[in-house]
Amino acid sequence: MASVTSANPDPVPLSTLQEEERLFQTSVRRFAKERLAPHVRGMDEEGKFRKDLLREMFDLGLMGIDIQEEYGGQGGTFFQSVLAIEELAKVDPSASVIVDVQNTLVSNAVERWANVEQKKRYLSRLAAESVGAYALSEPQSGSDAFALTTRAVADGNGYRISGRKLWITNAAEADIFLVFATLDPSAGYRGITCFLVERQMPGFQVGKKEDKLGIRASSTCELVLDDVRVGNEQVMGEPGKGYKIAIETLNEGRIGIAAQMLGLAEGAFEHALQYARERKQFGKRIGDFQGVQFELAEMATRIEAARLMTYNAARLRDAGEPFVTQAAMAKYFCSVMAEDVASQAIEILGGVGFTKDYPVEKLYRDAKIGRIYEGTSNMQRMTIAKALLDSCR
Repeated sequence: MASVTSANPDPVPLSTLQEEERLFQTSVRRFAKERLAPHVRGMDEEGKFRKDLLREMFDLGLMGIDIQEEYGGQGGTFFQSVLAIEELAKVDPSASVIVDVQNTLVSNAVERWANVEQKKRYLSRLAAESVGAYALSEPQSGSDAFALTTRAVADGNGYRISGRKLWITNAAEADIFLVFATLDPSAGYRGITCFLVERQMPGFQVGKKEDKLGIRASSTCELVLDDVRVGNEQVMGEPGKGYKIAIETLNEGRIGIAAQMLGLAEGAFEHALQYARERKQFGKRIGDFQGVQFELAEMATRIEAARLMTYNAARLRDAGEPFVTQAAMAKYFCSVMAEDVASQAIEILGGVGFTKDYPVEKLYRDAKIGRIYEGTSNMQRMTIAKALLDSCR
């Protein structure tokens, strides 16, 4: 983050927090360019994230950014998680979504809703070695998230969980799963409960891995729960209050998706700008043609607007201020913007942009998911409109 300047040519000194954020952002950017970039194409083709790079992300603290230091985390802010997601997405959105789910959904939920013993047991693992996954969606429960049918039946001092989850990010690598199940289908959302489920528990199985259009190195799998026995100590929050955990966590997670789409667009724009500086036609750089200049200007302006919206939502969340509407706006705007900017980048590169020899075709494929997961564009527009209408009462 740049220093604030005024009419005085001397920059205003950065605050301690801003300096920490700048240094953190620089370190993530270096990791993305030096360690991640050489393997992006191979991981995309294989549809698998390299274990050594995942281990490095743990070692750098990227998998436990805002976990408290007493549990082995970095003790950072939600905003720092957003910065990390943005920087990784410039190079590989698959890496960014792994970090995103780990920080803005899983560890964030455990920090806020788990009891002391659960925090001791799980946060230290999430910070150091264990990937987490957030298991809410089901075959018939997507945008209608609380239509889930996975059932948890009371059994002595615990529960038995049975059901099937779909489209679960990080599932192939995860050891810890936040599984949402209903105690009483007739109670609607009031029966939903969140359970801390571990991979090795009998009856739990990671199933089919999806073969996707984009973010291919990020795993998306089904989960099969066949009479999985969990104790009462595995319930996170209160029984029947899982809907509150899901709603509030997803509201925050949408800022992470906005950051992912922001970084993706920045990466596509950088490739387009570089190409416009180097490629020559009719005796001059294509960037000297007004048509290309206008495209670049539009792309840069939309990216700047997206950055301000995303950062604002993250800052509001860290400050404890209302942010749900701003998160929905950022997620909606950034996902539309990223797909458009990635498409424009391909057009500026022309024929080579359509090939796998250049990164922009991959970024274009990766961008599509932004309008879908963690709340479709239509769901975000509904949230925004409802807030506007309610404010008029």
